[in-house]
Amino acid sequence: MKIDKQRAHALLYQMKLIRRLEEACVEYYSAGMIRGFLHLYIGQEAVAVGIMEHVREDDAVVATYREHAHALLKGLSAPCIMSEMFGTVEGCSRGRGGSMHLFSAPHRFFGGNAIVGGGLPMAVGLAMADKMQGRDRVTLCFFGEGAVAEGEFHEAMNLAELWKLPVLFCCENNSYAMGTHIERSESVTNLVKKAESYGVPAARVDGMDVLAVSAAAKSAIERVRSEGWGPYFLECQTYRFRAHSMFDPELYRSKAEVDKWKQRGPILTFVKKLTDADLLNGDEFVELAERVRIEIAGAVAYAKTGAPEAVEDLRRHVYWEGPPLPGPAGGVQ
Repeated sequence: MKIDKQRAHALLYQMKLIRRLEEACVEYYSAGMIRGFLHLYIGQEAVAVGIMEHVREDDAVVATYREHAHALLKGLSAPCIMSEMFGTVEGCSRGRGGSMHLFSAPHRFFGGNAIVGGGLPMAVGLAMADKMQGRDRVTLCFFGEGAVAEGEFHEAMNLAELWKLPVLFCCENNSYAMGTHIERSESVTNLVKKAESYGVPAARVDGMDVLAVSAAAKSAIERVRSEGWGPYFLECQTYRFRAHSMFDPELYRSKAEVDKWKQRGPILTFVKKLTDADLLNGDEFVELAERVRIEIAGAVAYAKTGAPEAVEDLRRHVYWEGPPLPGPAGGVQ
């Protein structure tokens, strides 16, 4: 395994930070302090960490409603994210979006999108704007395999390839679209073939292996960033250890199936690899875990002191509040 110790610890820290953030969300959701829907990323950490390692600050990221990890890795702070969970104005969406609608224009993080497949055409639009303006940027679009059955997927893939747009389509295939296994929803379960049918270069990677994901993402992003190459489709085969959402009774899969996947958990297997390679010892792991605990504890403490949106401001931020925008032929919209 060719990896230096500093990078190895950084990747492990990020995966542990995502895991602890979400475990805290479960704790405070169960206590009634976080409300609404809550979709957890636990088990899929290697995908976000491996891919986001190669994202630049000015690249755009479009995600689904299971987006806590992507937001954190794009630069949104844990206190900011946790405040959004708690519904306070200190949150990235002023507490109006909650778990499903994290958003930050300064970080170029465009959701948090609740509609399955809804982020795909948005990603195409962002990439098209960058290409038209001659900007050296890549747009990353994360979505689950359930979105592949949506019309937006096919429209987005077709246009991205037709116009050679700089988009990396990141399919997080965890086998279940809510409670429906991919074999019951897709006549062709090889998703790479679907992308290739539009002429989009595509690859599949083990989404439980952070180093494999990182290597595949590095190659894909470098290709997308090269002028004229156009989009790329990367299927990451992964698994969520928790139910679809906190409301899900999870009657569609067995405990034995989940336990089998947990043995391939991205954090568990990565720790073993690092230990076997003498890149991590027991004391270092304890120290790293304590740093994670302190950071998330601080985020929770910050969120608990937050304030809800003032009643008189509840109608704000619905319409544009800035100066009039230029319209066609110099008019005003």
